[in-house]
Amino acid sequence: MKTINELQDEVIEEFSDFEDWMDKYQLLIDLGNEQEPLDEKYKTEENLIDGCQSRVWLQADMEDGRIVFQAESDALIVKGIIALLIKVLSGHTPDEILNADLYFIDKLGLKEHLSPTRSNGLLSMVKQIRMYALAFKAKEAEQA
Repeated sequence: MKTINELQDEVIEEFSDFEDWMDKYQLLIDLGNEQEPLDEKYKTEENLIDGCQSRVWLQADMEDGRIVFQAESDALIVKGIIALLIKVLSGHTPDEILNADLYFIDKLGLKEHLSPTRSNGLLSMVKQIRMYALAFKAKEAEQA
């Protein structure tokens, strides 16, 4: 299994093939479209991420000590952003997620090229993923 940093480096590599931001947006949209659609039963109020202008649902499950994320959004670019986060963070332990320095966001220039509301949404998605990691870590500690 690849580390979070190896996965971040792969994403940076993938995006570095394109100079033009229109092509990078297209890559984001393609990533979003490749993602498995989220089961309707997870499209609930409690799975909606606060702070996103578009609707983003995030489902997290613990499997063998690792958190597996699934998500969906009703906006194409946002769906691509959450797909990127899942690609990098899903399948890792709560500690790995909590200790990860998500440098790929800056390296891709996402914050500069997203509208302020989308940029805030991106931060909200990262925050929600970390909240899940904290919750699962606390649950593990209780069971230990």
